[in-house]
Amino acid sequence: MPSSTDVLSTRQPVMARNAVMLVFAANGFGFASWMARIPQVRDALGLQPSELGRLLLALAIGAVIALPTSGFVVNKIGAARTVAFGSILAGSGLVLASIGVDPVASVAAVAFSLAALGYGTGTWDVAMNVEGAAVERLLGRAIMPRFHAAFSLGTVMGAGLGAGMTWLEVPVPIHLGVVGGGVVLVTVLSTRHFLPRQTENEDDETHSRGTISVWRAWREPRTLLIGLLVLSFALIEGIANDWLAVGLVDGYNVSNAVGSAGFAVFVTAMTLGRLSGTWFLDKYGRAMVVRCSGVLAAVGALMVVIDSHLAVAGVGILLWGAGASLGFPVGMSAASDDPARAPARVSVVASIGYTAFLAGPPLLGWIGDHEGVLAALTVAVAAGLLGTSVASALRQQTTTDRTPADHR
Repeated sequence: MPSSTDVLSTRQPVMARNAVMLVFAANGFGFASWMARIPQVRDALGLQPSELGRLLLALAIGAVIALPTSGFVVNKIGAARTVAFGSILAGSGLVLASIGVDPVASVAAVAFSLAALGYGTGTWDVAMNVEGAAVERLLGRAIMPRFHAAFSLGTVMGAGLGAGMTWLEVPVPIHLGVVGGGVVLVTVLSTRHFLPRQTENEDDETHSRGTISVWRAWREPRTLLIGLLVLSFALIEGIANDWLAVGLVDGYNVSNAVGSAGFAVFVTAMTLGRLSGTWFLDKYGRAMVVRCSGVLAAVGALMVVIDSHLAVAGVGILLWGAGASLGFPVGMSAASDDPARAPARVSVVASIGYTAFLAGPPLLGWIGDHEGVLAALTVAVAAGLLGTSVASALRQQTTTDRTPADHR
């Protein structure tokens, strides 16, 4: 008969897995809730495309400030506390941003709140990926895409709720205020079931190699290439998050509700891609799957930009979402191959990846002013091709406990 200690050790990673999935889902739910209301934010503040791009830049600035130091924070206080702190800051930023939209209607107030949202989300993002990698190692199988599928499922729910709230004409502060509070509550409670810090680091091999600093990780060629790959897929995903709804409204002359629904289709396709991605990764390997994903995203985005018929755009959104699904989680998993160095490497990869959110909004806004928002989505096509070109970096391994498919 197993002892209570054995039962605890068996249940612990399973409970942690479920907690990490909830945290990923809460992150996606809060993020998509904001993104689904961007058309209303633009209308309420009376913003041109370039002005909207500059406003969205505040979100990216907050995240970029947080990411370089997030690995250090995780090493110091642990993933659970870092996630809890990030969620409280992100939830507060979400609530304050909604107040800045209506009734205050202050661009400066919204920008400040979005910076707080970005800072909290960036810190939260690195910590939950580090925790996910630790759980993945204890369970002994690849489950990182499923964690990111939980994030995508959260975005589906958030985007769907956002579309419904838009259709029902629910004020932005009421909608996002409730979402912000709920996200904080779910996340803080979930972190109580994360792995104890000593459990995360009890691996003998981990102790023998030791940790590395974030600054040393910045000098590793493979880490930088993985960061470039994550950047390309973050841009593919971020363009859809920020601009797809607006592009459909402006380019196809549809209502705000239809634009929000188009975004919901995108995140649904991305969720399905992540749920089914593990099978493809095990069979064909990281590099091959990510190459195909980049091509699929590029083709889908091009179909949306063509502006021939809304049905064609719908198919393109499905392909775009499916293609965007695996690059980011596979990149994070590759950066976490060595558990001792995971916090530093994930911090570097995330920092590079979030550059897409820093550069994307002003770039798309500038193109939108000159060529229209729909035409600006062409940048996603180039990003898909970039991701395809650097996918070979995923073949290299830092540990020897991977399956043969990982080396392809």
